[in-house]
Amino acid sequence: MAIHPAAIVDPGARIHEEAQIGPYCVIGPEVEIGAGTRFLAHVFAEGPTTIGEDNVFFPYSTVGVAPQDLKYHGERAQTRIGDRNQVREFCTIHRGTEGGGSLTAIGNDNLLQAYAHVAHDCLLGSHCILSHSATLGGHVSVEDYAVVGAHCGVHQFCRIGEHCYIGGFSVITQDVLPFSVVVTERGAKTFGVNKVGLERRGFAKQAIQALHNAVRTLVRSGLNTDQALDKILRDDGEVPEVARLQEFIVSSERGFVK
Repeated sequence: MAIHPAAIVDPGARIHEEAQIGPYCVIGPEVEIGAGTRFLAHVFAEGPTTIGEDNVFFPYSTVGVAPQDLKYHGERAQTRIGDRNQVREFCTIHRGTEGGGSLTAIGNDNLLQAYAHVAHDCLLGSHCILSHSATLGGHVSVEDYAVVGAHCGVHQFCRIGEHCYIGGFSVITQDVLPFSVVVTERGAKTFGVNKVGLERRGFAKQAIQALHNAVRTLVRSGLNTDQALDKILRDDGEVPEVARLQEFIVSSERGFVK
């Protein structure tokens, strides 16, 4: 096991023999670190936290620390991180709270760029990118392959749909549709389908065109949401991606960005 002599590791931590802990890292009790995961230097981790395999934590990142929630009074809550994530400099990942399910969870193959913040009780899927200084308020759900641009702020309890792209400096106060591109100026607006991202990930042209039609109907037709959904289901309801879009809208509790 490669633990630098300048690191401080609590005897209650469980570190795989193939993990690497660099200088000046501080690892508390009930922290479990999987094979191939590297803490480069000056990383701070508290438990209960479970970290999978082949992750890289860059200097001055923190994981599993107490949430910035005044209702939190030290109750037991945990942080769970999957495999092959990159957590860059000064990222902060806070553990859950009793009121939010007591769990903050991050999936696999994500990139958290410098100064990104994952607040308490957030659920981040896999293959996502949180760009520089992207901030997730508490209880935010981010689905697979979503990209949150630099300096974005996402309000508590919002959902970020799969395969979407949120432009930099956006302020998100409602759910963001799957497969969409959203950029805020004075208010959040959906500009269309995330065509480039979907093409890169191998979506069929028919599916992309159907999503394009559906998003245009939702945000530009002048129809209310129920009328737009009826039209979308008549036109392209058999396309799985369109059905997923419809399911997301129906289950939304905060409304969605138009």
